[in-house]
Amino acid sequence: MYAVVVTFEIREDRIGAFMPAMLRNAQTSLAEEPGCLRFDVCTDPARPTEVFLYELYTDLAAFEAHLASDHFAAFDAHVADMIGTKDIRTYAEVAS
Repeated sequence: MYAVVVTFEIREDRIGAFMPAMLRNAQTSLAEEPGCLRFDVCTDPARPTEVFLYELYTDLAAFEAHLASDHFAAFDAHVADMIGTKDIRTYAEVAS
């Protein structure tokens, strides 16, 4: 397994546009990418501009396929000006 966690800080005036695009990206990833096993989009009402993702892929190659997908490229270009900061961390499974 290969886990990816992403924390976004979205510009306050763009959160309404960001969330539908983010949810479409997650749904498309799950539907069209066989190596994408989980794609959770999380928020906390106390921090409305923070968006946390938990993604689980079969392996690094599956995550790289996600990054190379047309739908991700379109999403990434669409939301680029909505994002204040983005922190991406990846983890390879050691044991389960």
